[in-house]
Amino acid sequence: MSSNEQDRRRPYERHDDYRVMRFKAWCDSKGFSVPTGRRLVRCGKGPRIVQLSARTVGVTVKDDREWTEARIRAGQSDDI
Repeated sequence: MSSNEQDRRRPYERHDDYRVMRFKAWCDSKGFSVPTGRRLVRCGKGPRIVQLSARTVGVTVKDDREWTEARIRAGQSDDI
């Protein structure tokens, strides 16, 4: 892919970074329950939260990716 093609795609990729997943969908994508997700956020170990309305919250694609990448560890099979 040429440099020009990459430059043309980048705005769309950045735009997707700010797409917001509702909190339940985010929890489902990570494989844990909503109460577990709430506990993570409450104790400061979850991703940043976006307040969508008075009773609705979500997580941006970018914050989800950064949160996930921060938890990748280079461990050995003994760590599991």
